[in-house]
Amino acid sequence: MSQDKAFVLEIKDGIAVITFDMPDESVNKLNSSLMKELEEVLEEIEGNTNLKGVIFRSGKPNVFIVGADVFELDKITREQEALELLQDAHQLMNRLASSRIPVVAAIHGTCLGGGLEVALSCSYRICTDSPKTILGLPEVKLGLLPAAGGTQRLPRLVGLQAALDIMLTGRNVYPRSAKKMGLVDEVVYEHDLMLAARKAVRALASGKLKPDRPAQHGVLETFTSIGTYLDPKKLTGALLESNVLGQNVVFDQAKKMVLRKSRGLYPAPLELIECVRIGLRDGLDAGLQAERKAFARLVTGKVSKQLRNIFFATTELKKQSWGDAKPEKAEMFGLLGGGLMGSGIATVLVDKGHWVRVKDVSYEALKKTQKYVYDVFSKKVGKALTRVDAEYRLDHLSVGTDYRGFENLDMVIEAVFEDLDLKHHIIRQCEERMREDAIFATNTSSIPISKLASVSQRPEQFIGMHFFSPVEKMPLLEVIVTEKTADWVTATAVDVGRRMGKFVIVVRDGTGFYTSRILGPYIREAANLMMDGAWIEEIDRAAKDLGYPVGPVTLLDEVGIDVAYKIGPVMYEAFGERFKPLQAMERLIADQRYGRKNKRGFYTYDGKKKRVDQSVYKLFPEVEQRSLPKAQIQQRLILGLCNEAAMCLEEGILFSPRDGDIGAIMGLGFPPLTGGPFRYMDSLGAAEIVRQLEGLVQKHGARFTPAKLLLDMAREGKLFY
Repeated sequence: MSQDKAFVLEIKDGIAVITFDMPDESVNKLNSSLMKELEEVLEEIEGNTNLKGVIFRSGKPNVFIVGADVFELDKITREQEALELLQDAHQLMNRLASSRIPVVAAIHGTCLGGGLEVALSCSYRICTDSPKTILGLPEVKLGLLPAAGGTQRLPRLVGLQAALDIMLTGRNVYPRSAKKMGLVDEVVYEHDLMLAARKAVRALASGKLKPDRPAQHGVLETFTSIGTYLDPKKLTGALLESNVLGQNVVFDQAKKMVLRKSRGLYPAPLELIECVRIGLRDGLDAGLQAERKAFARLVTGKVSKQLRNIFFATTELKKQSWGDAKPEKAEMFGLLGGGLMGSGIATVLVDKGHWVRVKDVSYEALKKTQKYVYDVFSKKVGKALTRVDAEYRLDHLSVGTDYRGFENLDMVIEAVFEDLDLKHHIIRQCEERMREDAIFATNTSSIPISKLASVSQRPEQFIGMHFFSPVEKMPLLEVIVTEKTADWVTATAVDVGRRMGKFVIVVRDGTGFYTSRILGPYIREAANLMMDGAWIEEIDRAAKDLGYPVGPVTLLDEVGIDVAYKIGPVMYEAFGERFKPLQAMERLIADQRYGRKNKRGFYTYDGKKKRVDQSVYKLFPEVEQRSLPKAQIQQRLILGLCNEAAMCLEEGILFSPRDGDIGAIMGLGFPPLTGGPFRYMDSLGAAEIVRQLEGLVQKHGARFTPAKLLLDMAREGKLFY
């Protein structure tokens, strides 16, 4: 076969090796044009009666198959197109699964979506123990479901509950966990992969190797073969999955969980559950048919379209360069201040193999940072990391109460309290001890970077890097540039963020930048709604019914009422009346209600089920509590934020609507099914947004005055995209 082919077939000693290596691509991904090519390879194998077996492997470094080509899926406009595409895919996977000779998947690196479905169609799976090897079916994150047989083959391999967990969360599964649940049959060192695959082919062909499939045993056999009677959880799981009534319990619980978390806004998880149910009840063919029909509905639907828009935006973001500037090498980092934020930043940096020196005011504070980092890695041991891996990372962390070693660092990140004088003091101190070519980055959520850089000896090497807490979980990094920030510094900060695994948006300097600024109207309007008599639980429920992960009142408790109180005057000074601090905040602070941090906020934190602290209403005796229509609450919450986002674009804080959508979704939890504030405004049209805002001005005041940009767009009939 010529080298311009994606599938290269080699036969040696009776074993066929199929190497998937897409020409001119950095990764392997599945598309319709490859199906015919793979079909031809399988025909050649089937025609060779001397073969003992087949090994399916990747020719890409650290990548097996990343999944289906999402750009191709985005071109599907009719359900019939999707049905025809999947009919071909299912025939191909069925052909692979019904091979007369064993087919071994030799997996190293990323094996996701359609890639895992290919592996599931093989007779036997071997993966490497590398941290770069991850398996999963993340289609639900794009508003889709596994559609190359994944909803049918995964439950039959690992069991119903484990399969639903993998597919409904879209989570990554790492090698040891994959072996434990039966997703793979062997885990080997990377350099032993092909040796192990050849050995497995011979043993399978001779009958000496018969794969253990615990999930496929009968229930009594399961008890005796894997000792389930010793584990009540496994016993319960086996009993549930062994009969239709038990399976229905699992399905019902899964559906309740999905509805609780998604509020029924995302159709894919519910469609997925039904596909699995049909397959187990009516057989593989019926399940595959249900899978095809469900996928066709989803891929042509609005929710998946918006989630794919987010995928495309983040893909573009990863490739974006900063002018002609190239990033400088940054491998050694300093952290000024531990705390939750500094500890989180340090955790992610050492996890990526960087050397980190943390300076704090006391060894007591530094011990907390060390414990934070240790606890994060300890939780990963046995899943994504070995004990050796965790200790290797921990060895990259050092701490101290002085600036020793700072002269060797490439970048210092300051993460102390939001106090201008304190930050100025630390900047002066640290720059005296840093290399002249090192970068100073500040993590602040509201103070303009130019104000902080005013005391810097090298303002061109000063930049903002706004992380979100908890840093090891939140995917966004907001890089803030001033008029003096050098392009190479921006490029380096963006590169550091990407290597940390973050989605990085670059914004211009200004009070609150982008994310904190648009969060202000959202939180403030929640307070206004309370002052208008809305019940706290109604406000939060209305926001969650829009698609927010948490409501604004809960978020205020989490961020800290005291933090919002301190930021309020800063925003008011910059933006005037629409950010005017509310008297309500003063009463909350006077009552020492700071939120979760001191277990006194809008909600209770007594170890029992979280509920609204009814005593908070006593702080506002003049307010008459009443139910407000959910639609009104939602309109006020979302339009204030969207209007502020439009102002940020108008003023040049944002470089593009795309960055604004990614920043709002990844940093603040703006409902992903809308595509972000700018996609949301486009879906209604600027004229409708302006009409609604002007209606709110009449009812609630000038804080809802439409941005000039929106007025211009409404008049000219323009869209953001």
